[in-house]
Amino acid sequence: MKKVLILGSGAGGTMVATKLRRELSESEWKISIIDNDEMHHYQPGWLFIPFGVYTAEDCMKPKREFIPQGVEFILDEVVGVSPDQRQVECKKGKYSYDWLVIASGCRIVPQEVEGMMDDWRGNIHDFYTLDGAVQLQKKLRYFKSGRVVLDIAELPFKCPVAPIEFVLMADWFFAKNGVRDKVEIEFVSPLGSIFTKPVASRKFGEFANLKDVKFTGNFDIAQVNAQEKTIESHKGDKIPYDLLIAIPPNFGAQFVADSGIGDPMCYVDTDHFTLKAKKYDHIYVVGDATNVPTSKAGAVAHYESDTVVENLVREIDGEEPRATFDGHSTCFICSGYERALLIDFNYQTEPLPGKFPFPGLGPFDLLGESTLNYYGKMMFKWVYWNLMLKGSELPLENQMTMAGKMRQSF
Repeated sequence: MKKVLILGSGAGGTMVATKLRRELSESEWKISIIDNDEMHHYQPGWLFIPFGVYTAEDCMKPKREFIPQGVEFILDEVVGVSPDQRQVECKKGKYSYDWLVIASGCRIVPQEVEGMMDDWRGNIHDFYTLDGAVQLQKKLRYFKSGRVVLDIAELPFKCPVAPIEFVLMADWFFAKNGVRDKVEIEFVSPLGSIFTKPVASRKFGEFANLKDVKFTGNFDIAQVNAQEKTIESHKGDKIPYDLLIAIPPNFGAQFVADSGIGDPMCYVDTDHFTLKAKKYDHIYVVGDATNVPTSKAGAVAHYESDTVVENLVREIDGEEPRATFDGHSTCFICSGYERALLIDFNYQTEPLPGKFPFPGLGPFDLLGESTLNYYGKMMFKWVYWNLMLKGSELPLENQMTMAGKMRQSF
């Protein structure tokens, strides 16, 4: 029997497994997922834990609830991949494959920034891990005055809109607690603007100004001085903080680097359009493990999963893979006060105003703030658990469409 191995059962790996199981005969193909964690995490929910909107329990479910029938779940930790031998080495054993899908995600590495670990989970916190979000909730609960600084260490990092969401939600949170006039909020980034796409960046910048959130760009962090509570750039500029919200460097899985199949940040060099590993045959990559130049986010993994499954099946059938992934990304951005924005874009096209997902009808506003957008964001958790992970069809095209979008100059 031929074998497909999927390394990782997060959003990308689970969706690929579900869709692939429908395409390949169980009598001919064995599909297995290898992962070292029994729990599936709804990672978009971590942002809301510090503000008391979600709890940790709201963002966790057993992974086996979403592994489809006919797919083997192996609880083990991957330590190496040998493309030449088509073999994966884990702590408990070795597994051969005919086709491999790397869906191992990415992780924060605060140790990469000098001094960041000196006061980690003291006055330096993150919300890019479950434990970090929980600890930050305890810190924010009684924060009454001072400087809250959110700093992005470097690119790429998971969910590029999440830091923007955080500072906008923080404005709402402190206002709700009656201490907003005593709290300064500063957003610090290595980018020259608040977001990577100029049109959306101007929009987000307007909201930041409206909410009295200071933006400092072109800040390339070199170190954290926990004793004096400052972050320092390579140029020597310093920014003081009372509470530092860190977006540390994001790396892929360690086994990628240890196997020599990735770049120095442990990402697999991936064809931007077919999602096949550039240097290795019989390997596809999905989700945050890729180095494709689009957002590392669940919606992107959803779009990518269709391309990976289609191309893997095509190659099994003796056909060439198709270049069908266009970098499509769809992101809700909560702005506080039960309102949110929505952007939809790809490699070539910036976020544009309009209606989504149905042209002219919506119900969601693109590049605009609305209460319906907020409800869409909050409804997404149900959609994620009950539809996306189970491979159900959604009214979302794999490739971005211009239908419903307004072409205009800005």
